[in-house]
Amino acid sequence: MSSAILDRLRNDEDYYGAFGKQYLSNSDIGALLKNPKEFGQQSEDNVNYAKGRYFHQLILEPEKAKDTKFVDVSTRTTKAYKEFISENNISFAMLEKEGEEIRGCVDNMIQNLSFFEGIRQEGNLYEVPAIKEIHGMWWKGKADIVCDDKLIDLKTTSNIFDFKWSARKYNYDSQCFIYQELFGKPLVFYVVDKTNGMLGIYRPTQEFIKRGEEKVIAAIEVYKKFFGDNPTELIEYYYIDELL
Repeated sequence: MSSAILDRLRNDEDYYGAFGKQYLSNSDIGALLKNPKEFGQQSEDNVNYAKGRYFHQLILEPEKAKDTKFVDVSTRTTKAYKEFISENNISFAMLEKEGEEIRGCVDNMIQNLSFFEGIRQEGNLYEVPAIKEIHGMWWKGKADIVCDDKLIDLKTTSNIFDFKWSARKYNYDSQCFIYQELFGKPLVFYVVDKTNGMLGIYRPTQEFIKRGEEKVIAAIEVYKKFFGDNPTELIEYYYIDELL
């Protein structure tokens, strides 16, 4: 891997911007498999993205978390909220109560000794980018935490008891496969429930990872069909064709 490329990918603007878009990533899997017309489109900021970003920054990059803007109102429909985003020239802001929720999640995770030791283990590296050719296409990824023997990915959930199922829905299986290929280490999820603070550690099985690889292969097929060097179909004509 080129150190110059990785240096650029450490920067969020390059990782998520035009430079980083030359590589596929796990975030592309959903669009390619569900609605290829959305592939490559910039997603608007929303409350779920904001909560996840703030959660990760508080644990991994606390200096960035300080830049998060909060407004102490009840909802985003209030006049005060609209005035706040207008005055700050932003399209979205977190509510103070949402910030409190996420800070509580962080406290629950860090105050648990098993989680603390895993996250803060000496020698850990944080927000580490990597690129690799996988099944004939170049992929990128940025690991939350790289340990000697594994990767740790931090997640929040609204129902930890459903995490085993939502992990498949949100393509955490393909993430496991891609990151294992990128870093040569197994990935483990450290999860906190936003509603009750319950914690969980989830270790993927080989079946889970294999299902992720199948998603990656299927996504590559869709990419080549519509967006590759020699596409066989126009994305404008994409439609769903399934049996009921």
